[in-house]
Amino acid sequence: MNARSVIPAFVLDAVLVCIFAALGRNSHTMGMSIGGVLTTAWPFLAGLAVSWAASLAWRAPLAPIRTGLPLWIGTVGIGMLLRSLTGAGTAFAFVLVATGTLGVMLVGWRALSAMIRQGKTKTPQR
Repeated sequence: MNARSVIPAFVLDAVLVCIFAALGRNSHTMGMSIGGVLTTAWPFLAGLAVSWAASLAWRAPLAPIRTGLPLWIGTVGIGMLLRSLTGAGTAFAFVLVATGTLGVMLVGWRALSAMIRQGKTKTPQR
């Protein structure tokens, strides 16, 4: 994997986690300030950072299975643990929504990227 893809991949993951937090805040009419979004996102951002390190994601930052799956599981798991430890909500419905949404986001963009890259490497048929 190209080293130039590591930082953009990490930044995209972090932006998607913040979008997830912003969508949640918006759906619960909690306000859309940067501070508010970061307050909601920080447990998941921490989970994302730990998961990036633990999974050695920089070795294959664009891989949907090798990288996307561990990041998804770690981001949700650690994020929910931190929310629970700090007294934030971890209602079952929220866990389900967070799991599904972050899965689509963190694994989905990598899968889409892989399909696009695969399509570019195929030679056209005549």
